[in-house]
Amino acid sequence: MDKRRNKNNYYLDIAETVAKRCTCLRRHYGVVIVKNDEIISTGYVGAPRGRKNCTDMGVCVREKNNIPRGERYELCRSVHAEANAIISAPRDKMLGSSLYMVGTDVTGENYVENANSCSMCKRLIINAGIEKVYIRDNENDFRVISVKDWIENDESLDCQLGY
Repeated sequence: MDKRRNKNNYYLDIAETVAKRCTCLRRHYGVVIVKNDEIISTGYVGAPRGRKNCTDMGVCVREKNNIPRGERYELCRSVHAEANAIISAPRDKMLGSSLYMVGTDVTGENYVENANSCSMCKRLIINAGIEKVYIRDNENDFRVISVKDWIENDESLDCQLGY
């Protein structure tokens, strides 16, 4: 009997390790972009290069102002994991690729319930040419989202906030 980890969970495990580099005080997200079984790029949540991270400052503006999850990301100091992975990869390598994402609480012990990309990151993923997004729900289970669904079901037309 084969006890090897399946490929999707293998890449999600790597994304979970990447998330441990996060500097957000709310949640830790890690992302791995993969094409043809080759890791193209990784990304985690953190302030732009050269700026202080929330962990360095000891404060999260969104948390301080009780801003709900999925809203008012323009106030966040950080660049999201998906955005960091996308800006670190050449577009021609991302065309037709898959993005693997894991979100945990800051302790790394609990997975973010119903994790998903924010509306800004969804737009980046669409324009990058990524085809599928795998999101971990627990250690072994994950959802697979076809990016085509984000194109066809455009939540920005309904002014939906959060996720």
